[in-house]
Amino acid sequence: MLSPLANRSDVLILGLPRGGVALACEIATALRAELDVFLVRKVGVPGYEELAVGAVATGGVEIIDPDVAEECGLMPPEIESLIRVAQQELKRREAVFRGSRPMPDLEGRTVVLVDDGIATGSTMRAAVEGVKRLKAARIIIAAGVMPLSTSLRLRSEVDEVVCPLTPRDFRAVGLFYEEFPQLSDDDVSALLENAWRAGARQAA
Repeated sequence: MLSPLANRSDVLILGLPRGGVALACEIATALRAELDVFLVRKVGVPGYEELAVGAVATGGVEIIDPDVAEECGLMPPEIESLIRVAQQELKRREAVFRGSRPMPDLEGRTVVLVDDGIATGSTMRAAVEGVKRLKAARIIIAAGVMPLSTSLRLRSEVDEVVCPLTPRDFRAVGLFYEEFPQLSDDDVSALLENAWRAGARQAA
């Protein structure tokens, strides 16, 4: 579905940790495209952490879903506290996954934001806002699965959404994968290091 982007120097594949990085590595290899990581962190509802009330992303981006906040009875002070915790984790992951490696220049490029699956879309919306601030010319969302309603909502915010599965009945991302292991930080770091070394060899 992404094959028209193959062998183009302006294309940059950005994986969202953790699961999105694994998928992004495969996509970047298939397209012979540059790979990197874009840091986002879901702001989960206390006690129901898989349910996102919002997200934070590289560049100081903060996204809050007012409908989820209202439905869960979250007041502004509690939301602010949750955001601070998410920002701390974002900084930690930035150090772990990127280290001293600089963020690539996105200006004027076609950026493909990759995740293994999308539920409410809060995390991806934060990533989209971050990429927009970095002046990408074209933004494509690529995911393995997302609800049809989320897909329709995200299409209004980017140039293209590429997703092979958009079920109306959606409960969890992992249900649509034959294998869905939980990746550790070490797993993600190893994937990125291997991809970056391979990219350096190709460039040489």
